[in-house]
Parts: sequence; structure tokens; C-alpha cells
Amino acid sequence: MKDLAETPPRKIDTQAAIDRFLAACNSHVGAYLDACIHCGQCSQACHFHEATQDPKYTPALKLQPMTRVYKRHKAPLSGIKRMFGLVPPELTAEYLQETEELIFQSCTMCGRCTEVCPMAIDVASVVALSRQAFVAAGLGPADLLQAAENSRDKGSPLGLTPEVLRDRIEWLSDDNEVEIPLDRDKAEVLVTVSSIEMMKYPDSIVAVARLMNAAGLDWTISTKGYEATNFGVLSGRSDIAKTMITRLTDAAESVGAKLLVIPECGHAYGAMRWSGANILGRPLPFEVLHITELVAKLIRDGKLKLKQAAESVTYHDPCQVSRRGGATGAAREILAAYSSDVREMTPSGNHNWCCGGGGGVQAMASAAALRHAVFQIKINQVEATGAKTFVSACANCRLTMDESREVLHWPREVQSLVEVLADRLEG
Repeated sequence: MKDLAETPPRKIDTQAAIDRFLAACNSHVGAYLDACIHCGQCSQACHFHEATQDPKYTPALKLQPMTRVYKRHKAPLSGIKRMFGLVPPELTAEYLQETEELIFQSCTMCGRCTEVCPMAIDVASVVALSRQAFVAAGLGPADLLQAAENSRDKGSPLGLTPEVLRDRIEWLSDDNEVEIPLDRDKAEVLVTVSSIEMMKYPDSIVAVARLMNAAGLDWTISTKGYEATNFGVLSGRSDIAKTMITRLTDAAESVGAKLLVIPECGHAYGAMRWSGANILGRPLPFEVLHITELVAKLIRDGKLKLKQAAESVTYHDPCQVSRRGGATGAAREILAAYSSDVREMTPSGNHNWCCGGGGGVQAMASAAALRHAVFQIKINQVEATGAKTFVSACANCRLTMDESREVLHWPREVQSLVEVLADRLEG
């Protein structure tokens, strides 16, 4: 007989959340919280609101948990206003539980709402800080938090331990007759991997190796630090975020790498390139590039030559690589070298719609139905282009879209950009 016992209620430490919110409310965050004019324009930019037309998914509402604490305790004149009852009420466990979905399951931290905000409020950064407060209180999706703990304890969210990594690289190298250097003593370039690629899309690892070898680069993968994904950042576990950054930094320093390459993973790029030094607490002693940036540079320098494909192609911009990462142009350089018939989605580039699974949402089972609803936006975008080939440069986007297209019975395949490029190498 099915066990109908309810899950034991979570113990919620509201004071821990308040303390973490207050610690996060520095001058620039406070400016965001004061700046919101409640115009609601951000709703039209949010894929969750667009797919459901439910006003509760308006991005500005995701500021409210932190805003309540800020205006009650830290905003200018808050002490005086509190004496007269002119501040928001104190946080309660019930309120935190009610708003938990807004902070986790229905925000990919894609940053699209900031594009239309007249006050340029970075909602994504406030959500990231809010997740830390919710986790401190004992909240947050269990599967997302487990992925973060797996990263800390096993080396990756999917159990890609150093031993598994070594075995899979040996297997991929032998089966595909390609050299994939592992644990070289010295190398100019340290290539990192996403466990999503290694465990679910291993052909991407082979494709990267072929591109690196064809360009004649001195590179290696290291078992000391290899996992590019950072579920510490996504889950609000700042301690785990630092552990993951430290591993990659130590590995790069141990081989003397001047360049660290992030694989086809959006949030891994943002976590290392734009947040890595702040998380680590010191400057990174190497350059960080997304694989698309590196490949674009190698094509530009004449170190990689591609045979142009005859078929039309359209590209899904990963939010953390393009809009929030600044590497929008790199993909266009690559696509121009790959195909003479590149068909942009509408909208595309920095304004492209999110896949629906970023920000750790893909790892939350409780968000599955909402993810699938959001994916209909992407189906409509791709079909409108009429392109034969559909590619992206983020394994998390690819996994999200593969799962949703199966549920929605959409027959199109989502291909890896590095894989299609490796298949078109000259020579």
C-alpha cells in the first residue's frame, strides 16, 4: 500500500533569513530596492509570466522578501518609521514559504527583466542573494541543494568523481581515436567540463578535443579541478560556491595555465569569469573564456578552418553567455564561418528568450511543469525561422530543451555548437 505519510514540516529559522538579508543589503542593493517604481514592465520580459499570464510571476515581486527586511531595518529613516508603524511587517515563516517558489522555481536569473526595467534593477542579483537567505532559514528545493552537496562531496552534481572522469576520458579517447590529455604536469590551457556533457552528451567532450587539437593548443583537463558547473552559486550555498571556484583555480595554477576554458555551460561561465575573483577573494591569475569565445578567436586567427554547411541554421543564445555574459558576438562569428544561411530568432542575441531551465531550475523536479510550459515560447521561435539546424552552446539549455521537447512531442533536435563545428573541420 502506498505510504501516504506527509513530509515532516521544515524547521524555518526566520531570524537567520533576516540576518542574511541585512548582510546583503549594501549600498547598491539598497539602491535597487529603493528604485522600483512598481510599473510592472518587467512582467512582459519574463518567460514565466509570458507562458502563464499569471501576475504572481512578475519579476518585481521577487524583490519583496529582501525589500521588507531592508525597509523595516536598514533603509534611511527606518528606525523612526518603525516607531510609527510605517514599515513593512517582520518576516514570518509562513511568508517565506509562500514566496519560496518565486525565488527558486520560477526564476532562472536570466536578466531579461533588467533589459526593460526603466530603473535598470538587476533582479537576478537580488534573487541570487535572496536564495542565500532562504537557504539559511532552512528552505530551498531539496534536489537543488543535494546537487550542490554532491558537487562539494563527489566533485560534481551528477557524481562525476575524478575516478569516473578518468575512466570516461579513456573510453571516449579510445572509441573516437582522439587525444584527450588528462593531468599533464604543465599546459598553457586548462579545459573544464560540465558533468551534464560528460554524463549525458559525451560527444561534446570529443568535439572540444578535436577543436583544441586541430588548433594545435597545449591543453589539458585536470582531475584536481574539472567541474565547471557551480551549484553553490545556484543554490545559495556560498561556501560550496567558493569550494568549486577554488578547485578550478588551484588546478589551473598547478599546471601554470594562462587560460581557463569554460565548456558549453552558461552559468558556469558567469560564475567563473564574472564572479570568480569576488567569490575567491583575490584576482584570478589567468584569463577565462567560454568555449565559443575561444573558437571564435581561433577562427579569426586562422587556426581553425571550417567547411561551410549548406543547410540553414538558427542559434539559441544561452542567457548567461550572451545577455549576462557579453559573448553574444562570438557565436555570430562562428555561425558565419559555419553556414551561409544563418537565421536569427525573433528576438535573439541579448534579448533572446530563456530556455526555462537556467538558474538551477532545470534541477528542480517541482518546476518541471512550469519549465515545459515556458518551452513553448522556444518552439514558436525556432519554427518561425524555418531553419533546418537548431544549435546552442549550453549543455544545461540542451538538457532542458530535450526534456521539454519530449513532453511536448516536438521532433526537432537541439544540437551542440561545438559538435557541429567539429564535424565541419577542414582536414
